[in-house]
Amino acid sequence: MEVLKRESTPETPMINFNSENGLMELKGRSIPFDSDEFWLPILSWFESYMLSPKESTTFKIKLEYFNISSSKRILFLLYKLNELSEKGLSVKVIWEYRKEDVDMYEVGQDYAYMVKVPFDFIEFEDKELAPL
Repeated sequence: MEVLKRESTPETPMINFNSENGLMELKGRSIPFDSDEFWLPILSWFESYMLSPKESTTFKIKLEYFNISSSKRILFLLYKLNELSEKGLSVKVIWEYRKEDVDMYEVGQDYAYMVKVPFDFIEFEDKELAPL
């Protein structure tokens, strides 16, 4: 299975989903004009990953902003992580947010409440939005 990699744009996040090491990364902004066109290949890739996952999967999210349609897709991916966890595999989410962005922290808390996967919350300063 190939690595799914996309560079960020002003409307879409950087995607780096690596089936070899079980690390999935989203970084930037997610406000795509056509949500289905952007997200469906990502969701499809993840469905394929689910067929032969690594023993340990880490989902790293470092988004500065996302819209409601992206929120639904992210939640879908988090529910998929639940399925991996229920199979006895190691799964965790690393939710990175700006220190002063209380809203993004609370969104992460809401997601953590909705799924059974452990979340690690990491604050960063504005100057730390450098590449992952």
